[in-house]
Amino acid sequence: MTIHFQIEYFTVWGENLFMRMTSEDGTDRCIALQNDGHGNWFTDLYLDESNVADRIVSYRYLVMSNGCQVRLEEGEPHILKLTGIKNLIIADRWKDASGSQVEQRPVTIPHVRHTGRAMWCGAGTAVPVFALRSEDDFGIGEFRDLELLADWASASGQSIIQTLPVNDTILTHTWKDSYPYSANSSFALNPMYIRLQDIGTPSDSVFVNEMEKLRLELNALPQIDFERVMTAKLRYLDVLYDEFSRKCFATPEYRNFFEANREWLEPYAIYCYLRDKYGTPDFNQWKEKHFSQELIDRYCIPGSRHSKEIRKHYFIQYHLHRQFCQVREYLHDKGVLLKGDIPIGVNRYSSDAWIFPKLFNMDCQAGAPPDDFAVDGQKWGMPTYNWEQMKKEKYRWFTARFRKMADYFDAYRIDHLLGFFRIWEVPLKYSSGLMGRFNPALTLTAKEIRLMGFKESPRKYASAPEGTPETNVLFLEDTRKPGTWHPRINAFDTDVFRSLPADQQDAFRHIHDNFYYERNNTFWENCAMDKLPALINATDMIVCGEDLGMIPQCVPSVMERLRIMSLEVQRMPKAYGVTVADTCTYPYLSVCTTSTHDMSVLRSWIENEMPVNAVIPKLKADANLCQSVIEDHLLSRSMLAIFPLQDWLAIDENLRNPNPDDERINVPANPDNYWRYRMHLNLEDLVSAGLLNDTIGNMIRSSGR
Repeated sequence: MTIHFQIEYFTVWGENLFMRMTSEDGTDRCIALQNDGHGNWFTDLYLDESNVADRIVSYRYLVMSNGCQVRLEEGEPHILKLTGIKNLIIADRWKDASGSQVEQRPVTIPHVRHTGRAMWCGAGTAVPVFALRSEDDFGIGEFRDLELLADWASASGQSIIQTLPVNDTILTHTWKDSYPYSANSSFALNPMYIRLQDIGTPSDSVFVNEMEKLRLELNALPQIDFERVMTAKLRYLDVLYDEFSRKCFATPEYRNFFEANREWLEPYAIYCYLRDKYGTPDFNQWKEKHFSQELIDRYCIPGSRHSKEIRKHYFIQYHLHRQFCQVREYLHDKGVLLKGDIPIGVNRYSSDAWIFPKLFNMDCQAGAPPDDFAVDGQKWGMPTYNWEQMKKEKYRWFTARFRKMADYFDAYRIDHLLGFFRIWEVPLKYSSGLMGRFNPALTLTAKEIRLMGFKESPRKYASAPEGTPETNVLFLEDTRKPGTWHPRINAFDTDVFRSLPADQQDAFRHIHDNFYYERNNTFWENCAMDKLPALINATDMIVCGEDLGMIPQCVPSVMERLRIMSLEVQRMPKAYGVTVADTCTYPYLSVCTTSTHDMSVLRSWIENEMPVNAVIPKLKADANLCQSVIEDHLLSRSMLAIFPLQDWLAIDENLRNPNPDDERINVPANPDNYWRYRMHLNLEDLVSAGLLNDTIGNMIRSSGR
């Protein structure tokens, strides 16, 4: 295997960096690293795995001057396990413990080509699986479409594809099941993404012809008709199951899959059976409202009256797994990585909440504090996590969830990373997201509030006066620590605040700002470090964090310690007082992008939303300007530059969608958003779009990615 090692380390004149590598058989090598004159050191090394005992090597970096060792890394050596991957890039850092515990998780990039650059950088495309369109689809994007997308990515010099969550979201059998961040299982894949014809062709030719006519009709629609697609695909799967399951279940490949996934697969299948039996995912309305091992013994025994329906879900999940694994292998052969998305939460009526009720706080819902995109805050409906119980169980459920995703992905985005520091939690009794509070938090006692200058009891200002909105309060009592308080976020525009004397307004402002920006910083840092290392060390996947929004001061240092890549979005700059970020300021360990699925596309932002700034001229978003914006991102230091497919297409006047507003995927402030966007052209057309592909390839090569 060929390994590119890279590390940022600043030396003084006359010093050079070396790597001392030791194999398990005692073989010792000292390897000189090259540098690019900017503090970046690198070397390319070929290792013959057959000559390495136990396929494990350890190494340290050291500095030498005039043939003498000047300094050596502290602590334990770096450990590298050889796994048979042909190409591997290791982004390391110097281990300088200084008497303290240091996290030393390298960023490991497999399967991609190396461009000769000291610090590897790549480019790619972000697109939901459901949004893909090919000639073989059934009205919605499917896993197999990623192969065509990889053909296009490889031909244009891209090295990574990013998707939205791909877990099963079928809960109500309505269009609301289109929401990818509201899964019924953190382990099962979405049946909507299966390629039916890969399973087999039913013997009933009349049925096949009927479904083919429907497939062509649904696939020609400009957007996804989720309900019709779901109904048709599930009906087709019933027929395929009846005809092909017996042969499938007899194969060693299926038996291996079942045994490897049995722990989550059996409870999930029971959940799906009961959901359909009772016509609701709300397990509180089921006779079997509490999960137990006895249900597995009753429902999953072969030959039981429930067995056929239960085993159907095994069959579907097996074929989804099989197809997705084939896709991953295809992408790797093309030198393209696959990046997934792990949602911060699960649906409150999911199989996870039914099977593991102690892991969730069901009396509230997660959300987000107010920002420019949702001034009233957000409520997502999902319960928050009971982290104390998770810790008692050594985060077993969460790490299993990450390991399952590692079956398919090389990298992942942690949705709402800030939720691992603290989550915005809104009690179910409130209708406004402004009535949330951070959990956990160092809440305030009435005595502390008085000592900070607020003279009256917080309880007096914890209930809205009759006839006024519920948000007309200054304090919220903590439901888990009664008698302690949270200042209501952004309460400065309430009538009750305006009624306070000037000195009491100043006191409340001080309490509010201290609570949200100072008081909890160290506490939240410790909360994140208590759980994140166990979760991200469960796999070798590249870890990227969605660190947007109201970011505590402690977040960047934790991300740096754990080697979690940040997300840099030009329209959401992290520097105070800046309206549009300069891409030259982005750090190396980051993913930069022009927009996300929660935002308008690049063209809409430039023409309708972008403030006057010194970075991008306020012009019409023609192909030249869009190309210029993307080129600026490609030239940044960010390790990964990943752009929505819509924004790549924006650089071609002939291929872009005539109406950019049709390309928006989600509006976060709308809880009833219908996730139905599909690309307006076929992937086959994209693969053959020579002019666009040459343009993208030249842009990427010119940037050194």
